[in-house]
Amino acid sequence: MGLLRGLAALPWPLLTMIGTGLGALAYVLAVRPRHIARVNIGLCFPKLPAAARERLVRRHFLALGQNAFATLRVWWASEDELRRRVRVVDRGSYDEALAGGRNIILLAPHFLALEVGGLWASSLGHCISMYRAPASVLEHALLSRRTRFGATLWRHDAPLRSLIRSIRQRTPFYYLPDLDPGDAEAVAAPFFGIPTPTLTALARIARLTDAVVLPCYTRKLPGAGGYEVEIRAPLAPFPTDDPLADAARMNAAIEEGIRLMPEQYLWTYKRFKRVRREGGSLYD
Repeated sequence: MGLLRGLAALPWPLLTMIGTGLGALAYVLAVRPRHIARVNIGLCFPKLPAAARERLVRRHFLALGQNAFATLRVWWASEDELRRRVRVVDRGSYDEALAGGRNIILLAPHFLALEVGGLWASSLGHCISMYRAPASVLEHALLSRRTRFGATLWRHDAPLRSLIRSIRQRTPFYYLPDLDPGDAEAVAAPFFGIPTPTLTALARIARLTDAVVLPCYTRKLPGAGGYEVEIRAPLAPFPTDDPLADAARMNAAIEEGIRLMPEQYLWTYKRFKRVRREGGSLYD
Protein backbone atom coordinates (compact mmCIF):
# COMPACT_ATOMS: atom_id res chain seq x y z
CA MET A 1 0.00 0.00 0.00
CA GLY A 2 2.86 2.36 0.81
CA LEU A 3 4.48 1.72 -2.56
CA LEU A 4 1.22 2.26 -4.43
CA ARG A 5 0.54 5.47 -2.54
CA GLY A 6 4.07 6.70 -3.20
CA LEU A 7 3.64 6.14 -6.93
CA ALA A 8 0.28 7.92 -6.80
CA ALA A 9 2.00 11.04 -5.47
CA LEU A 10 4.03 11.48 -8.66
CA PRO A 11 2.96 14.26 -11.07
CA TRP A 12 0.50 13.33 -13.80
CA PRO A 13 2.96 13.92 -16.69
CA LEU A 14 5.57 11.69 -15.03
CA LEU A 15 2.99 8.95 -14.38
CA THR A 16 2.01 9.14 -18.05
CA MET A 17 5.64 8.78 -19.15
CA ILE A 18 6.27 5.83 -16.83
CA GLY A 19 3.05 4.14 -17.86
CA THR A 20 3.79 4.61 -21.55
CA GLY A 21 7.28 3.18 -21.14
CA LEU A 22 6.11 0.14 -19.20
CA GLY A 23 3.27 -0.39 -21.66
CA ALA A 24 5.76 -0.43 -24.52
CA LEU A 25 7.94 -2.87 -22.58
CA ALA A 26 4.95 -5.12 -21.87
CA TYR A 27 4.10 -5.16 -25.58
CA VAL A 28 7.54 -6.66 -26.23
CA LEU A 29 7.88 -8.97 -23.23
CA ALA A 30 4.34 -10.08 -22.32
CA VAL A 31 4.08 -12.78 -24.96
CA ARG A 32 0.92 -14.54 -23.78
CA PRO A 33 -1.16 -11.39 -23.12
CA ARG A 34 -0.02 -10.01 -26.48
CA HIS A 35 -1.16 -13.24 -28.17
CA ILE A 36 -4.57 -13.00 -26.45
CA ALA A 37 -4.96 -9.38 -27.58
CA ARG A 38 -4.03 -10.31 -31.14
CA VAL A 39 -6.59 -13.11 -31.20
CA ASN A 40 -9.36 -10.93 -29.75
CA ILE A 41 -8.71 -8.02 -32.09
CA GLY A 42 -8.44 -10.36 -35.08
CA LEU A 43 -11.80 -11.91 -34.23
CA CYS A 44 -13.54 -8.58 -33.65
CA PHE A 45 -11.98 -6.66 -36.55
CA PRO A 46 -11.33 -9.30 -39.23
CA LYS A 47 -11.56 -6.75 -42.07
CA LEU A 48 -8.86 -4.56 -40.57
CA PRO A 49 -5.52 -5.06 -42.38
CA ALA A 50 -2.95 -7.09 -40.45
CA ALA A 51 -0.61 -4.12 -40.00
CA ALA A 52 -3.45 -1.98 -38.65
CA ARG A 53 -4.47 -4.72 -36.22
CA GLU A 54 -0.91 -4.96 -34.92
CA ARG A 55 -0.79 -1.17 -34.46
CA LEU A 56 -4.00 -1.46 -32.45
CA VAL A 57 -2.43 -4.17 -30.29
CA ARG A 58 0.55 -1.92 -29.59
CA ARG A 59 -1.67 1.10 -28.84
CA HIS A 60 -3.62 -1.09 -26.45
CA PHE A 61 -0.50 -1.98 -24.45
CA LEU A 62 0.53 1.67 -24.29
CA ALA A 63 -2.95 2.57 -23.05
CA LEU A 64 -2.80 -0.30 -20.56
CA GLY A 65 0.38 1.07 -18.99
CA GLN A 66 -0.86 4.65 -18.98
CA ASN A 67 -4.17 3.73 -17.35
CA ALA A 68 -2.54 1.55 -14.70
CA PHE A 69 -0.44 4.42 -13.35
CA ALA A 70 -3.06 7.12 -13.83
CA THR A 71 -5.55 4.97 -11.93
CA LEU A 72 -3.17 4.86 -8.98
CA ARG A 73 -3.25 8.66 -8.88
CA VAL A 74 -7.05 8.70 -9.04
CA TRP A 75 -7.27 6.07 -6.28
CA TRP A 76 -5.69 8.55 -3.85
CA ALA A 77 -6.95 11.78 -5.41
CA SER A 78 -9.16 14.09 -3.40
CA GLU A 79 -12.77 14.46 -4.47
CA ASP A 80 -11.94 17.92 -5.85
CA GLU A 81 -9.07 16.55 -7.94
CA LEU A 82 -11.26 13.70 -9.17
CA ARG A 83 -13.87 16.15 -10.39
CA ARG A 84 -11.20 18.26 -12.09
CA ARG A 85 -9.75 15.23 -13.86
CA VAL A 86 -13.04 13.63 -14.91
CA ARG A 87 -15.16 15.46 -17.46
CA VAL A 88 -18.69 14.26 -18.07
CA VAL A 89 -19.48 14.44 -21.77
CA ASP A 90 -23.16 13.65 -21.44
CA ARG A 91 -25.18 12.75 -18.36
CA GLY A 92 -28.61 13.87 -19.56
CA SER A 93 -30.01 10.34 -19.48
CA TYR A 94 -28.70 9.84 -15.94
CA ASP A 95 -30.18 13.10 -14.65
CA GLU A 96 -33.48 12.39 -16.40
CA ALA A 97 -33.68 8.96 -14.77
CA LEU A 98 -32.92 10.47 -11.36
CA ALA A 99 -35.52 13.19 -11.81
CA GLY A 100 -38.08 10.58 -12.82
CA GLY A 101 -37.42 8.53 -9.69
CA ARG A 102 -36.13 5.58 -11.71
CA ASN A 103 -33.84 2.88 -10.41
CA ILE A 104 -30.55 3.01 -12.36
CA ILE A 105 -28.07 0.45 -13.63
CA LEU A 106 -24.93 1.84 -15.25
CA LEU A 107 -23.68 -0.65 -17.84
CA ALA A 108 -19.89 -0.28 -17.57
CA PRO A 109 -17.90 -2.51 -19.95
CA HIS A 110 -14.31 -3.46 -19.22
CA PHE A 111 -12.53 -0.41 -20.54
CA LEU A 112 -9.14 0.37 -19.04
CA ALA A 113 -10.50 3.38 -17.16
CA LEU A 114 -13.26 1.34 -15.52
CA GLU A 115 -11.96 2.17 -12.03
CA VAL A 116 -12.21 5.90 -12.68
CA GLY A 117 -15.80 5.66 -13.90
CA GLY A 118 -16.74 3.74 -10.76
CA LEU A 119 -15.10 6.30 -8.49
CA TRP A 120 -16.86 9.12 -10.35
CA ALA A 121 -20.23 7.36 -9.94
CA SER A 122 -19.64 6.82 -6.22
CA SER A 123 -18.62 10.47 -5.76
CA LEU A 124 -22.15 11.49 -6.80
CA GLY A 125 -23.60 9.62 -3.85
CA HIS A 126 -23.92 6.08 -2.55
CA CYS A 127 -23.66 3.47 -5.31
CA ILE A 128 -23.09 -0.26 -5.47
CA SER A 129 -21.00 -2.57 -7.62
CA MET A 130 -19.64 -6.11 -7.74
CA TYR A 131 -16.07 -7.38 -7.96
CA ARG A 132 -14.00 -10.50 -8.33
CA ALA A 133 -11.53 -10.68 -5.48
CA PRO A 134 -7.89 -10.92 -6.60
CA ALA A 135 -6.01 -13.72 -4.89
CA SER A 136 -3.47 -11.40 -3.32
CA VAL A 137 -2.91 -8.59 -0.84
CA LEU A 138 -4.21 -6.26 -3.56
CA GLU A 139 -7.77 -7.08 -2.46
CA HIS A 140 -7.32 -4.74 0.51
CA ALA A 141 -6.08 -1.92 -1.72
CA LEU A 142 -8.86 -2.51 -4.22
CA LEU A 143 -11.63 -2.48 -1.61
CA SER A 144 -10.32 0.50 0.35
CA ARG A 145 -9.83 2.66 -2.74
CA ARG A 146 -13.08 1.74 -4.50
CA THR A 147 -15.22 2.36 -1.43
CA ARG A 148 -13.66 5.58 -0.17
CA PHE A 149 -16.54 7.76 -1.45
CA GLY A 150 -19.19 5.50 0.03
CA ALA A 151 -19.62 2.77 -2.57
CA THR A 152 -20.69 -0.70 -1.44
CA LEU A 153 -19.09 -3.71 -3.13
CA TRP A 154 -20.44 -7.24 -3.38
CA ARG A 155 -18.39 -10.23 -4.40
CA HIS A 156 -19.55 -11.56 -7.77
CA ASP A 157 -20.64 -14.84 -6.16
CA ALA A 158 -22.60 -13.25 -3.31
CA PRO A 159 -26.39 -13.74 -3.02
CA LEU A 160 -28.31 -11.13 -4.99
CA ARG A 161 -31.06 -10.45 -2.45
CA SER A 162 -29.35 -7.50 -0.74
CA LEU A 163 -28.19 -6.12 -4.10
CA ILE A 164 -31.75 -6.18 -5.45
CA ARG A 165 -33.02 -4.48 -2.31
CA SER A 166 -30.44 -1.69 -2.62
CA ILE A 167 -31.27 -0.99 -6.27
CA ARG A 168 -34.98 -0.83 -5.39
CA GLN A 169 -34.04 1.81 -2.81
CA ARG A 170 -32.76 4.10 -5.59
CA THR A 171 -29.07 3.19 -5.23
CA PRO A 172 -27.36 3.24 -8.66
CA PHE A 173 -25.69 -0.05 -9.63
CA TYR A 174 -22.36 0.15 -11.52
CA TYR A 175 -22.53 -3.14 -13.41
CA LEU A 176 -19.61 -4.84 -15.20
CA PRO A 177 -21.25 -6.94 -17.90
CA ASP A 178 -18.62 -8.63 -20.06
CA LEU A 179 -17.31 -11.36 -17.78
CA ASP A 180 -16.73 -15.05 -18.35
CA PRO A 181 -20.07 -16.60 -17.33
CA GLY A 182 -18.46 -19.71 -15.89
CA ASP A 183 -21.24 -21.97 -14.66
CA ALA A 184 -23.76 -19.12 -14.42
CA GLU A 185 -26.80 -18.88 -16.65
CA ALA A 186 -25.73 -17.72 -20.11
CA VAL A 187 -26.79 -17.67 -23.75
CA ALA A 188 -24.76 -17.63 -26.96
CA ALA A 189 -25.34 -14.00 -27.97
CA PRO A 190 -23.52 -12.31 -30.86
CA PHE A 191 -20.48 -10.24 -29.92
CA PHE A 192 -18.86 -8.74 -33.02
CA GLY A 193 -20.81 -11.36 -34.95
CA ILE A 194 -19.47 -14.30 -32.93
CA PRO A 195 -21.94 -16.35 -30.83
CA THR A 196 -20.36 -15.86 -27.40
CA PRO A 197 -21.53 -17.21 -24.01
CA THR A 198 -23.00 -14.12 -22.35
CA LEU A 199 -24.46 -13.64 -18.90
CA THR A 200 -28.22 -13.04 -18.70
CA ALA A 201 -28.04 -11.47 -15.23
CA LEU A 202 -28.45 -7.87 -16.40
CA ALA A 203 -31.92 -8.35 -17.84
CA ARG A 204 -32.97 -10.39 -14.81
CA ILE A 205 -31.77 -7.72 -12.36
CA ALA A 206 -33.33 -4.92 -14.42
CA ARG A 207 -36.66 -6.77 -14.41
CA LEU A 208 -36.59 -7.48 -10.66
CA THR A 209 -35.74 -3.87 -9.83
CA ASP A 210 -37.68 -2.09 -12.61
CA ALA A 211 -34.40 -0.31 -13.43
CA VAL A 212 -33.37 1.66 -16.48
CA VAL A 213 -30.05 0.47 -17.98
CA LEU A 214 -27.69 3.24 -19.15
CA PRO A 215 -24.43 2.42 -21.02
CA CYS A 216 -21.53 4.18 -19.29
CA TYR A 217 -18.19 4.54 -21.12
CA THR A 218 -15.08 5.95 -19.43
CA ARG A 219 -12.12 6.92 -21.61
CA LYS A 220 -8.67 8.19 -20.74
CA LEU A 221 -7.73 11.29 -22.68
CA PRO A 222 -4.26 11.61 -24.26
CA GLY A 223 -1.30 12.45 -22.04
CA ALA A 224 -2.22 13.99 -18.72
CA GLY A 225 -5.56 15.20 -20.01
CA GLY A 226 -7.72 13.29 -17.55
CA TYR A 227 -10.84 11.31 -18.35
CA GLU A 228 -14.22 11.53 -20.02
CA VAL A 229 -17.39 9.78 -18.87
CA GLU A 230 -20.22 9.37 -21.34
CA ILE A 231 -23.63 8.08 -20.31
CA ARG A 232 -25.84 7.07 -23.22
CA ALA A 233 -29.58 6.66 -23.68
CA PRO A 234 -31.28 3.70 -21.98
CA LEU A 235 -31.24 0.30 -23.61
CA ALA A 236 -34.59 -0.19 -25.32
CA PRO A 237 -36.52 -2.34 -25.53
CA PHE A 238 -34.99 -3.81 -22.40
CA PRO A 239 -35.61 -6.14 -20.72
CA THR A 240 -37.85 -8.28 -22.89
CA ASP A 241 -39.16 -11.81 -22.53
CA ASP A 242 -36.31 -13.12 -24.70
CA PRO A 243 -33.01 -13.71 -22.81
CA LEU A 244 -31.08 -14.06 -26.08
CA ALA A 245 -32.41 -10.77 -27.46
CA ASP A 246 -31.57 -9.02 -24.17
CA ALA A 247 -28.03 -10.40 -24.13
CA ALA A 248 -27.56 -9.40 -27.78
CA ARG A 249 -28.75 -5.85 -26.99
CA MET A 250 -26.29 -5.62 -24.12
CA ASN A 251 -23.42 -6.88 -26.29
CA ALA A 252 -24.35 -4.38 -29.01
CA ALA A 253 -24.03 -1.55 -26.46
CA ILE A 254 -20.59 -2.84 -25.48
CA GLU A 255 -19.57 -2.96 -29.15
CA GLU A 256 -20.68 0.65 -29.62
CA GLY A 257 -18.34 1.74 -26.84
CA ILE A 258 -15.45 -0.32 -28.17
CA ARG A 259 -15.73 1.23 -31.62
CA LEU A 260 -15.37 4.67 -30.01
CA MET A 261 -12.03 3.81 -28.39
CA PRO A 262 -10.85 0.36 -29.53
CA GLU A 263 -7.40 0.62 -27.95
CA GLN A 264 -8.92 1.11 -24.48
CA TYR A 265 -10.93 -2.11 -24.25
CA LEU A 266 -9.43 -4.91 -22.16
CA TRP A 267 -8.22 -7.06 -25.06
CA THR A 268 -5.92 -9.15 -22.85
CA TYR A 269 -9.00 -10.75 -21.28
CA LYS A 270 -10.18 -14.02 -22.85
CA ARG A 271 -13.63 -12.83 -23.86
CA PHE A 272 -14.03 -15.81 -26.22
CA LYS A 273 -12.70 -18.36 -23.72
CA ARG A 274 -15.75 -20.61 -24.04
CA VAL A 275 -16.12 -20.34 -27.80
CA ARG A 276 -14.91 -23.47 -29.55
CA ARG A 277 -13.92 -23.96 -33.17
CA GLU A 278 -13.03 -27.41 -34.45
CA GLY A 279 -13.15 -28.57 -30.86
CA GLY A 280 -10.34 -26.33 -29.64
CA SER A 281 -9.80 -23.00 -27.93
CA LEU A 282 -9.48 -19.87 -30.07
CA TYR A 283 -6.42 -18.97 -28.00
CA ASP A 284 -4.40 -22.12 -28.65
